Amino acid sequence: MTSRTRRTDALSRERIVEAAVELLDSAGESGLTFRALAERLATGAGALYWHVANKGELLDAATEAVVSVALSTPPVSGDTPGERIRAVALGLYEAIDRHAWLGAQLATQFARNPLNAVAPRVWESFGRQVRTLGVPEPAWFHSTSALVNYVLGAAGQNAVNAGGAQGRTGDRGTHLDSVATAWEQLDSESYPFVRAVAGQIRDHDDREQFLSGVDIVVAGIVAVHGRVL
Repeated sequence: MTSRTRRTDALSRERIVEAAVELLDSAGESGLTFRALAERLATGAGALYWHVANKGELLDAATEAVVSVALSTPPVSGDTPGERIRAVALGLYEAIDRHAWLGAQLATQFARNPLNAVAPRVWESFGRQVRTLGVPEPAWFHSTSALVNYVLGAAGQNAVNAGGAQGRTGDRGTHLDSVATAWEQLDSESYPFVRAVAGQIRDHDDREQFLSGVDIVVAGIVAVHGRVL
C-alpha cells in the first residue's frame, strides 16, 4: 500500500470534522476555510469535497459532533429529574465554554436548520426530564422551550463575556471589580437595585450563577405544571 493510498483511506468525514473543530477552536469561524483545512490535513481541497459539500455543511457537522459528545457524557449524574437536567445543562455549558464558536452556531442551527440532528437531540435530552417532572403533555413544549432557551442563552452569553475578557487589559477579577465599582457609583434613586447587587458581581462564580438559573427555571416549571419531587 502506498503512502498516497494510506492518506486517502485516512481522509474520512469523521477526520475532516475533527480537524474542522480544531481549526474553529484555534482560528474561529472566519479561519475555517477549505484551504486551511486541507493544509491541516495535508491533502488537497478537492479531496475534502468528496466528504463535505460546503462550509455550511461543515459547520453543521462540527456543531453536531461537539454537542453529541457533550450530551452523551454529561459531567455529573443524578437520580432525580432536576439533577439530570443540571447534568445536561452543565454538559452544554462546558462545551460552549470550551468552544467559543459553538454558542453562535447553536443559535444559527436552531433558527435556520431545526431539522438538523442538533436541535432535536438537545430538546430530547431536556424534554425527557421535563416529562418526568410531572408536567402535563400540553405544557411540555413551553416548559422545555423555557429551559432550552435559558441554557443556550446563558451559556452563550458567558462564552461571549469570556471571549471579551481575553481582549481586555487585566484579568477577570479586575474587570468584574471595575464593573462593580461603576455600578456602585450610579445614582441611588435611579438604580437602587443595581447598586444593591453590585458587590455580588466581584466574587461570583460563572458556573454557579448558571446552575442557579437552571434551578430557578426548573423550580418554576414544577411550581406551575409539575409535582414536587
